[in-house]
Amino acid sequence: MVLPKKVFLTKGVGKHKERLASFEAALRNAGIAPYNIVKVSSILPAGAKIYPKSRCLKELIPGEIVYAVMAECSTNEPHRLIAASVGLAIPREKNQYGYLSEYHSYGETEIKAGDKAEDLAAQMLATTLGVPFDPDTSYDERKELWKISTKIVKTTNITQTAIGDKHGLWTTVVAAAVMIP
Repeated sequence: MVLPKKVFLTKGVGKHKERLASFEAALRNAGIAPYNIVKVSSILPAGAKIYPKSRCLKELIPGEIVYAVMAECSTNEPHRLIAASVGLAIPREKNQYGYLSEYHSYGETEIKAGDKAEDLAAQMLATTLGVPFDPDTSYDERKELWKISTKIVKTTNITQTAIGDKHGLWTTVVAAAVMIP
């Protein structure tokens, strides 16, 4: 059984004439290119703690398999705004798992994309914990509900945006929550 106990958040952007190479450049910029990344779904294991990227990278060996919730977005359209974001919702109870969400979009600012990713993670956690909310209310209203709920202790996000290269190079953004056992 692999149960991650440490998580770090990272983001990056890359540009290249080939889409795959721009993705690789974004992973390099995020500091996670030397690892074999396995994308996983949205559960933050109970008891897992968020650590600084610099501390966690010291524990990893190039070629190692790491698990990550990762959002990515690419464009070769000049001047197009792209975003990739991972939202995080942590429950108050240490024995309860939390949620991560991946979100990517076109034409949204870092703040807007980050808020949406954070809200998605909080909604998934809230439904698991039985926190009542109205999905038709505004995000600001729901965010206040998450803050006053005694069951959700923290929400956050990591978001990377970029504007498509003016000469049409592929531009890729990534955001990730990397898990370490």
